[in-house]
Amino acid sequence: MNKNNIVLVGFMGTGKSTVGKALAERLNWTFVDVDREIEAVEGKSIPVLFREKGEEYFRQSEQEQIARVMQGSRQIVSMGGGAVLREANRRAMAASGLVVALTASASTILERVKNDPDRPLLAGNPEQKIAQLLKERKNAYQFADIHINTDELQVTEVVEAILSFPSG
Repeated sequence: MNKNNIVLVGFMGTGKSTVGKALAERLNWTFVDVDREIEAVEGKSIPVLFREKGEEYFRQSEQEQIARVMQGSRQIVSMGGGAVLREANRRAMAASGLVVALTASASTILERVKNDPDRPLLAGNPEQKIAQLLKERKNAYQFADIHINTDELQVTEVVEAILSFPSG
C-alpha cells in the first residue's frame, strides 16, 4: 500500500466533506466520500440502511468500502463519523493515507447538523446525542497524524493547515 491519500476523519459536522472537496480541487486529486460509496453499492441512503438493516450491517458495509477505497491513490477520502470505531478501518486508513482528524465543539457540531435529516444517529434529542457520542468517541481519533479544530477556521484555512503538514 501507499500513503498517497489524505484521509479525513472526525465526528459528523466537523467539515470532512466540505474540506475534502476543497482539498481535492486544490491538489487535483479525486474526492471520495465513503458514505456515498456505501449508498451507491447498497442502493439505499444511509438512514434507510440504518432503519432497514441496522447499524451493524451498515458498519460491515462501511468496512468493505473502506478496504476497497483505500487501495486507490491520489484521493481525498472523507470517512463517515463512526468509521474509526473498527480497528480494521483504522489500520486501512493509517496504512495508505495521511490521516487528518477534524474536530469541533459540541455547539458548533449542533449548529452545523441540526437541520440535516440524514443523521440517523441523532434521532430524538440531537444535543444530547451529540454530547453522548462525543464522549463515547473521545479517544477514537487519536491515531490520526494531524488534529485540526475547525470551530473558528474557514475551509481554506483548514486546507492550508493540512497542506503545510510535513509529509514523509
